Amino acid sequence: MWCNQSCAFLTVATVGALLAILGGVLIPVGNNIMEKKIKKESVIEKGTTAYQNWVVPGSPIYRQFWLFDVQNPEDVMANGSAPILQQRGPYTYRMRYMPKENITERDNNTLSYFQPNIIRFEPDMSVGPENDTVTTVNLAVVAAPVLFKIGLFQSLMDIWMRSSKSRFLQTRTVKELLWGYDDPFLKSVPRKVKTLVGVFYPYNETFDGPFQIYSGKDDLSKKGTIFSYNNSRTIKYWQSYCGMVNGTDAASFHPFISKSEVLQFFSSDICRSIFASFESEQTVKGIPIYRFVIPPSAFASPASNPDNVCFCTDRSISQNCTLGGIMDISPCKAGKPVYITLPHFLHASKEFFQYVEGLKPDVDEHKTFLDVEPITGFTLHFAKRMQINLLVRPNLKITALRKIKHEFIFPILWLNETAIIGDEKAEAFRSRVSNKIKLLHYLELTLIITEGRVLNKTLLVKASVSSNFKQRVDLPSWCCCWLGSVNVNILRKASAIQRVTDTSFFQSEVHGHSDDLFSHHQEDWRET
Repeated sequence: MWCNQSCAFLTVATVGALLAILGGVLIPVGNNIMEKKIKKESVIEKGTTAYQNWVVPGSPIYRQFWLFDVQNPEDVMANGSAPILQQRGPYTYRMRYMPKENITERDNNTLSYFQPNIIRFEPDMSVGPENDTVTTVNLAVVAAPVLFKIGLFQSLMDIWMRSSKSRFLQTRTVKELLWGYDDPFLKSVPRKVKTLVGVFYPYNETFDGPFQIYSGKDDLSKKGTIFSYNNSRTIKYWQSYCGMVNGTDAASFHPFISKSEVLQFFSSDICRSIFASFESEQTVKGIPIYRFVIPPSAFASPASNPDNVCFCTDRSISQNCTLGGIMDISPCKAGKPVYITLPHFLHASKEFFQYVEGLKPDVDEHKTFLDVEPITGFTLHFAKRMQINLLVRPNLKITALRKIKHEFIFPILWLNETAIIGDEKAEAFRSRVSNKIKLLHYLELTLIITEGRVLNKTLLVKASVSSNFKQRVDLPSWCCCWLGSVNVNILRKASAIQRVTDTSFFQSEVHGHSDDLFSHHQEDWRET
């Protein structure tokens, strides 16, 4: 009897020891293999998944436009009433479907390239055709007095505006307003001037760049980070740190993203770098992701966020930099009074709502977010949203502007640049990454449960042996040592499970997609 119980104890102990060895060897090996594979495929160099999706976006990118149509134009122009706005859209265009051009590998583990800007209207994804019309602010009439402040020039401009019958508001097709039209006021100017005007003119068949980015080959934490834009590491329009080119293009980030990180990315649309903070855990087509959003502090007034003081360039409309939710980007738009906000003045100071009606900000509909898969750092889904506005000021020398009673921000349109990983690519991602992570997770969990049962069985056998043969048998010391090691292994596996839950399962020493607004394109979000 004693022999049978002793043998049973030794058998159970041996099985437990083998499980401990299996857990101590197999799991770290699996972790290491997966980690090396992810690191290899994350480097932006020929032959990797990252390079393939970087050269040509892995998923189609669309830019949706909602244009603000003025419902009371005659009342606005005759009496200076607040414009009543009604958004119309979306009008959808596909963009960035052409590969990057002039890709050059540099000696410092960087790559330089130009981004081709090509757009294609998508009627099936739009509420109507491009020849739908909207009534909005007259771009040239509002911008010209800001660019030419001398009284004599303004008097001459008023003559040309009246002769061309140009007024404060105008009716244009969607295509004209977005991509350009011949402005009658500018055509009436005797002197030779550029007459094409559009919110995004010129855009189609132009190039953005050059960009120079880190490949991540020598330092994966720098992967995709922009080294320079237009051959400069700073943007000349902003002073101090506000002019620094920081972060990636938002299409991807370094692997092994943590929730505590602040993700930085550069947008040539707004001529600045910006940041996003963790908001929540989500899933995109069955793939766990971290959702990062641009917080209200990004466009807050310097009174609320002192870091924004160097972005405050117009102390009049911002009431000495005390109002927030708006940014003057006229310095990078050749002086044209262009201001950006989030759609419908989301997070903007209430003062900006005083002189326009019809805006209805909604956080879920109007926020900007990036859905980043934290293991690889790839952005699988994004929605980059912003609103384009003009600053309107009264001007007694300009007939079209005499009825304006207050200076105010006039919303023109808001846009959503968006993309999401396709079904086939999502299935491939789940197969190559997500499912393997889950497999390792289940393997660890199985080992924990099995070791727990073995431990329980061992203790029962030990208790039986000790009870019946208390005087005759002492357990070998290695058995006691093994029992302790099982406890340690269980704690270690539990810790590993927690790391999987935090999606930093493969954590190592590594820590860490341009448009113009009716002017010069080269002086001015990206792919999945």
